[in-house]
Amino acid sequence: MTGSDAAAGLSIGDVSEQTGLSEGTLRIWESRHGFPEPQRLPSGHRRYSARDVERVRQVLEERDRGLSLKAAIERALQTPSEPERSLFAGLRRRRSDLFPHVLPKRALIALSHAIEDELCARAERGVLIGSFQRARFYRAAEERWREIARTADIAAALADFDEPRRVPGAPVELPLERNDALLREWAVVCSTPTYSVLLAGIERPGQGRRPDRERDFETVWTVDPVLVEDAARVCCDLIARASPTIASEIQSHLDAMPTSGEDRFDVAAAVTSRMVAYLGRDRRDDERRAD
Repeated sequence: MTGSDAAAGLSIGDVSEQTGLSEGTLRIWESRHGFPEPQRLPSGHRRYSARDVERVRQVLEERDRGLSLKAAIERALQTPSEPERSLFAGLRRRRSDLFPHVLPKRALIALSHAIEDELCARAERGVLIGSFQRARFYRAAEERWREIARTADIAAALADFDEPRRVPGAPVELPLERNDALLREWAVVCSTPTYSVLLAGIERPGQGRRPDRERDFETVWTVDPVLVEDAARVCCDLIARASPTIASEIQSHLDAMPTSGEDRFDVAAAVTSRMVAYLGRDRRDDERRAD
């Protein structure tokens, strides 16, 4: 904020009115945590930007979801001011401790199916989002996703579709642009009150001659409900380019979702067990084909 911008900025009273946080609390946060950090006029009066207001609101939302004030402030400061263009990159920016593992596409398919099967078994309502890269990959999984969409509050699929499509009882189909970063990404984001799982991968370059199922992806997956919700909200930014209405609808479901009461160990164990079963079946199929 330049000097002229600061003079025209928001006063502490304006920020208090727009966020519902008292002026005294704003001063305490600034004194103890250096947040929010206003510009100062020559008179000493504080001036804030619209971005400061957004960050204060985000801190309040993170606090409502159970984060400590310190952790909520750190997350707000790490959140980019511009909409994300990539789910994988957005997650890495938010959580630098996320360490990706290289997995072949066959392993991603097994893990995706495990996540989807466990969701169906639990009959959970919530938000389900998938990034499939190509429309033909989604068509191969469409029957499964139509079944999953019957219980979800909202399900969405992103790929290089020709146009947006919404059919009752099926996931919303949202097209990606030709130069979209998501065309190289694979994702399953499942956020419900008691079952939160995220799988995100980005295809390594230079694999044009490799068999499709052997293409490598840098991959992260987690059952951390806070990180899963972060991923869902990043997806809202990405989806808004194709359909602001659908993005707003997903955002509303996330905002209304009760605080998670899930057992992370139970979720991780269930998904892992199903994934191992799929990988074992895949290996037996390979051995039969070799015979």
